[in-house]
Amino acid sequence: MAPGIAAASIRAVGTRLELAGDWSLNSLSRDIDRIRRTLASAPADAEWDLSAVVRLDSFGAILVWRAWGERWPGTLELQPEHRRIIERTAATPADALPKPALFGPRAALTSLGNSLLGFIDHALHFIALLGQLFLDCLHLLRHPRQFPLAEVSASVYKVGVKAMPVAAMVGFLIGVVLSYLSSLQLKTFGADLFIINILGLGIIRELGPVLVSVLVAGRSGSAMTAQLGVMRVTEEIDALAAMGISRSQRLVLPKVVALMFAMPLLVLWTSSVALLGGAVSAWVELGIAPVFFLETLPRVVPIANLYIGLVKGAVFGLLIALVACHFGLRVQPNTESLSASTTASVVSAITIVILADAAFAIATRTVGVVS
Repeated sequence: MAPGIAAASIRAVGTRLELAGDWSLNSLSRDIDRIRRTLASAPADAEWDLSAVVRLDSFGAILVWRAWGERWPGTLELQPEHRRIIERTAATPADALPKPALFGPRAALTSLGNSLLGFIDHALHFIALLGQLFLDCLHLLRHPRQFPLAEVSASVYKVGVKAMPVAAMVGFLIGVVLSYLSSLQLKTFGADLFIINILGLGIIRELGPVLVSVLVAGRSGSAMTAQLGVMRVTEEIDALAAMGISRSQRLVLPKVVALMFAMPLLVLWTSSVALLGGAVSAWVELGIAPVFFLETLPRVVPIANLYIGLVKGAVFGLLIALVACHFGLRVQPNTESLSASTTASVVSAITIVILADAAFAIATRTVGVVS
């Protein structure tokens, strides 16, 4: 509101409404609720006096025009310049504002094309990242003294050792729940001993690797993406390039190697704790002694299932690390891109892990299964 101009006011004298002051957006927004209520309570045959209005913009004109029921009142006192503003408002049709386009076949085709182009762009960058890592491995084979051992060791501690408590807790609870639910059905058919087969095959071969992968994707994968993203925002990666230091060799390769090494160990640890929880639950619900459980487990679950689970862990770790680093390096120098890339990293990593697990299930459908 400009200095020297009174704020918008409205006063009712019988059936006469007197408007005065500054009826612009800046002034009206200070007490808009009271002004709307006063205008709405005006009688249909009210007499309107706007001669004391000093300033009127399109927002004030819309308020007044709607209070009139979108028609001119019978009695009206109004300055000529303000009348022209209200006339322009009255002449503007209600549907003059642009409406969002309806989602039709053309919009669907456009959305599909944009998604396909985005997928191709991500795929090309992902392949480029794989190629750069392959070149880094060849370089390190020729110059083993340049291997980033300290970075790999630090990453193994972060993604492996520090994830052991939460992995053990979740694994134990999953084992207890799976054993309890299975025992309810097995007792009905008198097949109590088959709980060892169900827990052993399900946890060692499938549930252990997938459960650990989801935990690592949400915990370590997001941390990797956020770390690289922050380095992009603060231009630390550009500083490394200016000093002639390979970003892939010092930032990406250690994370990939560490996760490939730590994931099988985490799978073994989580599967063991989950089997322990299942054995405890089977002891409580079915009376199966833990010693008998452990003695029977190697006979009903072939060792090939353990190898499959460990290989899955290494492959899933590779995929999670690559996806996390891929999205981290694509972060734009703003915080919105950082949060979006971190979310996309976790979702994409979990999706790829599930797809890879399905491929493993098809490829190993005849391996490690007792006929």
